Amino acid sequence: MEQITEKKKVILSCIQPTGTPTLGNYLGALKNWKALEEDFFSYFAVADLHAITVKQEPKELKERILRTYALLMAIGLDPEKSTLFIQSHVPAHSQLAWLLSCSTQFGELSRMTQFKDKSKAHPENINAGLFTYPVLMAADILLYQPDFVPVGEDQRQHLELARDIAGRFNGNYGNVFKIPEAYIGKHGARVMSLANPEKKMSKSDANTNSFISILDEPNIIMKKFKRAVTDSEAKVRYAEGKDGINNLMGIYSCTTGKSFEQIEDEFAGKGYGDFKVAVAESVIAELEPVQQKFKDLMQDRAYLKECYRTGAEKAQRMSARTLAKAQKKMGFIVD
Repeated sequence: MEQITEKKKVILSCIQPTGTPTLGNYLGALKNWKALEEDFFSYFAVADLHAITVKQEPKELKERILRTYALLMAIGLDPEKSTLFIQSHVPAHSQLAWLLSCSTQFGELSRMTQFKDKSKAHPENINAGLFTYPVLMAADILLYQPDFVPVGEDQRQHLELARDIAGRFNGNYGNVFKIPEAYIGKHGARVMSLANPEKKMSKSDANTNSFISILDEPNIIMKKFKRAVTDSEAKVRYAEGKDGINNLMGIYSCTTGKSFEQIEDEFAGKGYGDFKVAVAESVIAELEPVQQKFKDLMQDRAYLKECYRTGAEKAQRMSARTLAKAQKKMGFIVD
């Protein structure tokens, strides 16, 4: 009797090439992408078109795009198992974005929180792309008919808009797009700033001691953890009001697999100095294989080029089908 296997669901996630991801990005999301690759039919993209809503220096942008692509491979993503591509290499993203913009209301875009935040951060460059980029994000998602999209709280509003746009388009023209769901998978650590543990760790923080970059050298990682804000109790335990220690315990738990109770037992009678060193060493060990793989990949740019070209071809095949279906439904001549 022939064995029936359940078809894998489709999942999609994108990352902007706006700087090296932090330890928070890695433990909170990127580390878990490898598992997604095994469990789903996966699309992963470097969302380079989104980066230009803020003015970029062309040579730096080009290098960051390549470095971000290499980092995705360095964390373990396999371009033979997943469709791993660069957004701007697939013209259907921009093409579908225009079609969807005509099914998106001005008021919807004006309510987007990130538009308001970025307008305040860059008042000298409030461009049309900054206003409409959630439509491009909707196109990124809907082109590949995903069942799920992993999102953090800061991106949930964008997924809801994509769902609304897809539903409106389907209602106006007939079913074209699958309505994706938010993916709630294994939760990584919510990593907070080392300098201000009430704030989320961010690569845009002006204080470079507040975050760990995935590519930070071991001695830099050690220095930053030694400077991490704690409290005056000098006892390693998880408790309300101990935000700094709670944050370090969360990081240590994520890199060692130990529970908070085990961590408290391990450091009973020891001070914060010993604990900070241990956390730093665990992070250095966690990131070392990623950093080494990244260095190897950046030294073989011909291989990277082969991978992102193949990824673009795979993405183009799927996205072209969705785009053509949308165009036909709207009345365009595509034959």
